[in-house]
This record gives sequence, C-alpha cells and structure tokens, in this order.
Amino acid sequence: MPLLNFTGLDFDQIKTTLKDYLKSNSDFTDYDFEGSNLSTILNVLSYNTYINSYNANMVSNEVFIDSATLRENVVSLARNIGYLPRSKKAAKATVNFFCDISSVSPTPPSVVLKKGTVVATSKQFNGQSFTFGITEDVSVSVVDGIATFNEVDVYEGSVVEQSFEYSSRNPFNKFILSNAGIDLETLKVSVKPSPNSSVSLTYSRQDNLFDSKSGSTITGTSPIYFIQEIEDEHYELIFGDGIFGKA
Repeated sequence: MPLLNFTGLDFDQIKTTLKDYLKSNSDFTDYDFEGSNLSTILNVLSYNTYINSYNANMVSNEVFIDSATLRENVVSLARNIGYLPRSKKAAKATVNFFCDISSVSPTPPSVVLKKGTVVATSKQFNGQSFTFGITEDVSVSVVDGIATFNEVDVYEGSVVEQSFEYSSRNPFNKFILSNAGIDLETLKVSVKPSPNSSVSLTYSRQDNLFDSKSGSTITGTSPIYFIQEIEDEHYELIFGDGIFGKA
C-alpha cells in the first residue's frame, strides 16, 4: 500500500503516517504500536526521515539567492550574475601635523613618512585603542627646519603586504589573500618580472571584461586584475589570460 499522505514533515506527523501504513498491513494486525519494540523502530525511522527532510529543505533553500542564508552561498550565487558584494570599510581620518627637525644637521631637503602605522588612539573606547596607517609613502619638503604634513588620509587597521610567486609549471595558481574582511578600496596590486627585480608594474582592479574604469578598451596587454570573494570573507585575485588583460 503506498503512502498516500506524506506531506507533513513534523516528527509526530511522520511517525503517525508510518504507523498508519503498518496498521493497514495484515501482517501487523495484532501489534501494539505504542508499547512494543516496533514503537522504537518507528521512532528511529521517523527521526531519520525528519533529519533527511530538514537537510533537503535547507539544501533547496541555499541554491536560490532569495532564500539562501549562508553568506558563502549568497556570494557564490551573486558571482554568477557578475556581482561582487561590498567589502568592509576601514574608518578614515584626515590629520595635520608637523615635525621639527631643525636640530638635525645637515637638515634634509625633504622628509618621507613611510607607509604603515602613523597614529594610535588612546584607550578611551571600552578600554581599546585603535591604530591608523597610510597605504603609500608621503613626502613633504622641509621649510625652515619644519616638515608639515597637511591633510594626510589615515585608515584604521594594519597595512599588510603579501607576496605570491607564479610558476608556469602550475598554470592553475590561486592567489588568495590571507586576511579576511579587508577594505578593497585600499588594496594595491603590483607585479614584478622576477622575485629579485626592483621594477614593478602596478595593476588596476577591473569589474568587467571589456571597458576599463578609465574608459579604454581592455586588450591582451592591459595590466588589470579581477577579484572575487570566496569562503570566510577571503578574496582571490584573478589575472588576465593574454586576451582579456595581461597574462
């Protein structure tokens, strides 16, 4: 006898359906379904069916972008339509300060503020301090022994450098950034022809295959890269193939 009514996914409903099915079978006419060992078997079958139905329901939800709840699945589905979710945004401040180097002899003509941590806040917010840094070196001229830095943009967080080495023997290299939750607006990518080279070429981020952000058409020699979010809010860099972007 087939299970004619099996639409309920609740544990008790599943058990009742299985019990009604067995009662309709002449081989189980005299069985006590509540007090016998058969009740334990029904509990196991009902529990197993309940878990399977729950998993099937969750899997079916996660394959659609409007019902998915896990971020990784939403990001993966959004990638299919060419959408990259916005990254986290680092707090930004603009600071002005000066350095008195009149006592330095001889006085240098300019001073360079190296990229990295520039300033730290005091522990006034829940006992926690914050560090702010710059992503590029800032150079200013020295006037009368004073180096004045005006309107320097500093970003909350740490400046992290990561290097990859490409090998032609492994054409399927993956370039995955190790830090999670980075601010993509501060990301800078450069490529060297060899690990020991002092010359590097800066690559620009691209969001589509055809027109760059500057309005020029992308060719096989355009120094561009693409980026996509993968699991755990990490990002992967993708470079050109010699047709769309420089390989």
